This record gives sequence, C-alpha cells and structure tokens, in this order.
Amino acid sequence: MTWLGSARRWWIVFLAPSLVLLVVFTVAPIAAAAVLSFFQWDLLTSPEFVGLGNFTELAGDRDFRSALAHTLIFIAGYMPVVTTVGLALALLMNRRSRLAGVSRVVFFMPVVSAWVAVALMWRWMLNSRFGVVNWLLGLVGIEGPQWLFERGWAMVSVIGVSVWKDAGFVMILFLAGLQAIPAEHREAAFVDGASRWQTFWRITLPLLTPTVFLVSIILLINSFQVFEQVWILTEGGPFGSTTVVVEQIVRNAFSFGRMGYAAAMSWVLFGFIFTVTLIQTRLQRRWVHYA
Repeated sequence: MTWLGSARRWWIVFLAPSLVLLVVFTVAPIAAAAVLSFFQWDLLTSPEFVGLGNFTELAGDRDFRSALAHTLIFIAGYMPVVTTVGLALALLMNRRSRLAGVSRVVFFMPVVSAWVAVALMWRWMLNSRFGVVNWLLGLVGIEGPQWLFERGWAMVSVIGVSVWKDAGFVMILFLAGLQAIPAEHREAAFVDGASRWQTFWRITLPLLTPTVFLVSIILLINSFQVFEQVWILTEGGPFGSTTVVVEQIVRNAFSFGRMGYAAAMSWVLFGFIFTVTLIQTRLQRRWVHYA
C-alpha cells in the first residue's frame, strides 16, 4: 500500500502540468462559453442576463441557417473527395522505394503548411485575370471562370483547395492502415487467382474499415469547423454563398460585439458535431470489421 500511495503521488506530480494547462486553456473557456451563452455582452458594458434569448433568436436567424447549409454542402463535397484521393495516394505510396519515400514527403508538405499561406497562394492562383489556373486552361482553349467571385464556383474552389491541403494527411492515415494488414491475406488471394481489383474489394477494403472510420470521424469534426480557407479565399462571398458557421461565430463575436450570441452559436455547433459523431460511432458496428 505504501508503494501504491507513493506511485500515485508521482503520477499526480507528472500529470499536474498537463492537467493545469488543460483546465486553463480548454475546460475553463468551454465553461465560460456555456455561461456566456445565457448573457448579452458587447465587451464594453456589463453582461446582461437574457436566459434562453440567444438560442431563441438563433432559431429564427436566416444567416445562421444559411451558414449551416453551406457548411453541410462543404462537408458533402469535401469528405468523399479527400477520402478517395487520400486512399488512392496511399495505395500508390504503399511500397518500399526511395521514390515512394520522397513522394510521401511531397504530398504531406501542404499539411504542415499554414492555412494562411496556402489560402493566399491559391487566392492568387485562382485569380480570374492573372491566375495560373486560368492561364493553364487558356492553353487548351478553355476560358476559366471567376473562381472566387461566382456563386457556382466559389464553394467548389474552397473544397478543391481544402482537398489539396488535406489529402496528404488522409494518405498517411490510410498508409498506416494498409501497412497494418498482414501481407499473407493478399498473397493467399493472389494464389487463389483473385485479381488486384478483387483483392482490394474483398480483402484490403474490409480490413481497412477501422481506418476509414477513424478518417471519417476526424474529417467530419474538422469539416464542421471549417473557417480559415473561407475567411481568406472568399470572406464568405460572393453574396454570402460560402459563409459557414464558424465564420458567423467570428463575425458576431469580434465584428458585431455579440459575444453571448456567438457563444450560443458555438454550443449549437458543438451539439451538431456531438450528435453526428455519436451516430457514426453507433453505426460503426454494422460496417467496421476489426481483425
């Protein structure tokens, strides 16, 4: 008992710095946002208690509903494409060679690049008059659109840039999943006469479902919080066609001085993320196969 008591004290000593930082920078702000959602506060005057007033107003806010709809559109376009591209890259990179090693680094470089730098680079490349993308399209006789200034293309541009940046991250996750699959399974399938396509659908993909589930959870949570690329590429335009939930939260908090209303938005967003993640976790039992 003496040894256990001494060990427990050391655990507390070693965990204390991390726990203090967690409480100060994560738990406390979350609790403060929960309390603030019941107040009206403009950062200059004293907070005024409004009860559920912020949530009631939020239920009838057309701008918030529009931002939520655009966020869901982004998720619907982004998740399937980045998952497919990341899986395809992982299948190509799943080999032992110097070229594959260098290629992995190249594809992963956008992931470690700051969103601000990436978005500013793509904002220049997608410029309708001087951008590289339209210049390349012009070489083959195609007149490129005004990517960031047309309703039909602005969200497509945001999704495309997001896929370009995050595909390397998804690739690494799938690559880890592929390398965890025993080679004997694929070798046995080849011996039995299965083609590469049949081996992928019948052996590789079912054994990769735990990784697919992990990727879907991570991407979904991140997608609901999409902000930087929208803020820099389009600022929510044109005509609000790319405005998203987090952008609305930032605008209400720091542009309009409605901190309580922004906090209420944050908790509604948390509710959406929590609900969808819970549904995903429950449904995984039907399609995720653990070896």
